[in-house]
Amino acid sequence: MHDRSDIILERLTKLHPKLIDLSLDRTLRLLAALGHPEKKLPPVFHIAGTNGKGSVSAYLRAGLEAGGYGVHTYTSPHLVQFHERIRLAGHPKSAPIPEADLAALLDECERANDGQNITFFEITTVAGLLAFSRHKADALILEVGMGGRFDTTNVVDTPSVSIITPVDLDHQAFLGDTLSLIAAEKAGILKKGCLGIIGPQRDEARDVIESIAHKVGAPLLVHGQDFSAHEEGGHLIYQDEHGLLDLPLPRLLGRHQIDNAAIALCALRQTQALLPLDDEAFSRAMREVDWPARMQRLTEGPLVAQAGHENELWLDGGHNPAAGRALAHLLADLSQRETRPIVLIAGMLDTKDASGFFAPFAGLVAHVETITIPDAPASLSATALAEAARAGGLSATEAPDLTTALARAVTHVGHDGGRIVICGSLYLAGHVLAENC
Repeated sequence: MHDRSDIILERLTKLHPKLIDLSLDRTLRLLAALGHPEKKLPPVFHIAGTNGKGSVSAYLRAGLEAGGYGVHTYTSPHLVQFHERIRLAGHPKSAPIPEADLAALLDECERANDGQNITFFEITTVAGLLAFSRHKADALILEVGMGGRFDTTNVVDTPSVSIITPVDLDHQAFLGDTLSLIAAEKAGILKKGCLGIIGPQRDEARDVIESIAHKVGAPLLVHGQDFSAHEEGGHLIYQDEHGLLDLPLPRLLGRHQIDNAAIALCALRQTQALLPLDDEAFSRAMREVDWPARMQRLTEGPLVAQAGHENELWLDGGHNPAAGRALAHLLADLSQRETRPIVLIAGMLDTKDASGFFAPFAGLVAHVETITIPDAPASLSATALAEAARAGGLSATEAPDLTTALARAVTHVGHDGGRIVICGSLYLAGHVLAENC
């Protein structure tokens, strides 16, 4: 039986002929009809970028909650259930909005919209803002859905901090086909007089962001210039104008997580006057951060049992060339510590650069099994995905489903223990987490 919110969500998908139609007009109209909840929010950490948004959100939440603050968060897409996108502040930690509350909010937004054109992301984001305006919190971590300039979340006039994580090629059909054009869209979240923090960027992207920041009058702190972090002796060493922090390495794996942690630490250090934190809160943020499907080791459940306990089973939702590079770097690092044969099980959406995603794995993985993502109409077919992997120099075959792909992966890694990595899409990651319950 469907929950009431699922029934309403299904109706909301039909309110606009397009899934994506970048504009703020419809959102502003509905917010006005609801009494402008976007003007009644706690201090906002607004986050745009191509890769790392979710991880930076997770570090921010972990740090603030370690300091005893109540934190709302808005992220997308969800992995298993829609209500994961809207987390309401609680003590000691936030939690996804209850199903009954979500249904009531969606119903209120649907009635206020009165049948007018509005996209699914727009009306559901408005529902989130409405929830955040009505529940007390010390901060709101607000993640951009796509782009920035015309993203639905960009209705917040005075964020406490605007953050731009690394920018790379993705969503070119909507944001432009060059790094400069995409960076310009992301930089659209920068506001006059509001601090901007930018993570590691290629020169082309950084130049555009700095130019737009200057034009709108947004002060900037730049990774590598104003703040930095590196690994040293099994610790994360972070430094900025306020001094040095010697912290545990992040619980999230991968070299790129050092950079993601640095971005969050910079934001938290810059908001000390508003939300003071001690060094123990920063340490706890590194130790306690949790963000599923970002190189997550699965250690129990039916899929783990099928893989066999002699094999490692990993899950990662990265889905573009930059994410492929980050995952390949991490697998190479793991191989240096312990060599194991690696097999990928991959599924991707047809809007993604599959060849670019697979390219970094050449010479690193033994084989790729591809699947069509269940219940994802925009999924690339397993056949087309296998062809993309082979074009990148990888051995690849298509499988009819996840169970078959996993059985074949076990055969490929042999009996001495291998590394099986399910990757390529957050939609696939959500399916895997649901199957592994």
